[in-house]
Amino acid sequence: MIQVLSGVWALLLGIVLIMLGNGMHFTLIGVRGGIEGFSAAELAVVTSGYFMGFLSGARLTPVLIRRVGHVRVFAALGSFMSAGLIAFPLLTEPWAWTLLRVLVGFCMSGVYVTAESWLNDAATNETRGKVLSAYMIAQTLGIIGAQGMLTLGDAGTAVLFIGASILVSVSFAPILLSVSPVPAVEVARPMPLRDLFSGSPLGTVGIFLLGSVYATQSGMGAVFGTQIGLTTPQIALFVAMLFAGALVLQYPIGWLSDQMDRRKLIFGAATLGAVACAVGWLTGGGLWPLMAAAFFAGGVTTPLYALFLAYTNDFLSADDMPAASGGLVFTFGLGAIAGPLVTGWAMEGFGAFAFWLVLGATFGAIALYALYRMTQRSIGPEVETESYLSVLPTASPVAVEAAGAWAAEHAEAEREAEREAETETETEGEAESRAGAQS
Repeated sequence: MIQVLSGVWALLLGIVLIMLGNGMHFTLIGVRGGIEGFSAAELAVVTSGYFMGFLSGARLTPVLIRRVGHVRVFAALGSFMSAGLIAFPLLTEPWAWTLLRVLVGFCMSGVYVTAESWLNDAATNETRGKVLSAYMIAQTLGIIGAQGMLTLGDAGTAVLFIGASILVSVSFAPILLSVSPVPAVEVARPMPLRDLFSGSPLGTVGIFLLGSVYATQSGMGAVFGTQIGLTTPQIALFVAMLFAGALVLQYPIGWLSDQMDRRKLIFGAATLGAVACAVGWLTGGGLWPLMAAAFFAGGVTTPLYALFLAYTNDFLSADDMPAASGGLVFTFGLGAIAGPLVTGWAMEGFGAFAFWLVLGATFGAIALYALYRMTQRSIGPEVETESYLSVLPTASPVAVEAAGAWAAEHAEAEREAEREAETETETEGEAESRAGAQS
């Protein structure tokens, strides 16, 4: 593993720094928005703006890379993102913040596409799984670490926004100084939603609903904390728990994914998320029950994303997987835009704890639809099941396609090894039979 990381450590360091800055700004929006007197509905629009920009960036960045190259695109997007972060405390109006969030989301998506194409190019077929796993861990640690940095300054001033901007600016140094331009990234054209739904109704509907869950957790979690009177350190801990759970639950859910019907696991994980949300709603603001609810509700979200990707790939040919991955990322983005808007409207009308009600209802819808799909389609043959690989919801189509390709190759290699082992066993059995007959 150390040998694998030695070739991509600068990229991973840069990603950690980027996530520190981006993770700080995500929580800061909710905290500072509360200080400025923004309503939950206004902050919901601001939150959705990020995912609007993110979705468009994933589609347009490959075009920009083909025109001017990785380095120029990466540097330009980094500059715009850094400037956008500094502008937040200077333009404290909901409409201005929405536009800035669209800009930051677009830039962040482009940064992911560019960095992940470099990372994918640096990996081989043998190391790609480990490199992608290290990349996902680096992202998650960066987001969690960002919450701790929120306690180092006053959210009512510009200092934390400036700190986030500095982190983003500094993050590009190790990346740009250690990589060389690679051929323009090619991202498959997303599969039409009708074809995607026809191939995997559960994967399509589930990942749309999960986009709503993820955007609500990451964007409206700080708004919820502000409205119920949590302090900034408590809000930071609450958001950190949403992502810490994913680090702990990712491996056991991933292991189970390759051992059982994925639909049953999707049902179980979504049910756990719904129960956690019920606990968050019923506790009435108790700090540690809230943290436990955040840990489990956030903990199942990221594994569910990878589960939906893997389940959809189970029913596709290897040739269709890249296009399907692009379609799923697009569908997830649509859900991410809609989720905060629904949650903001609910919190505006029914109070801050509607945050948990919307999340719990969405998890419940995923669980019920998974249960329904079990009655409509029999489980695929075990031989068709592809390997599960951790992919974060923040990943661009580049990483999702690379993970899908690696999983398919890995599964095929395992099946080939099993066939060879069976052939050897049969050959040995025939040889023993002949020897017995001769004696």
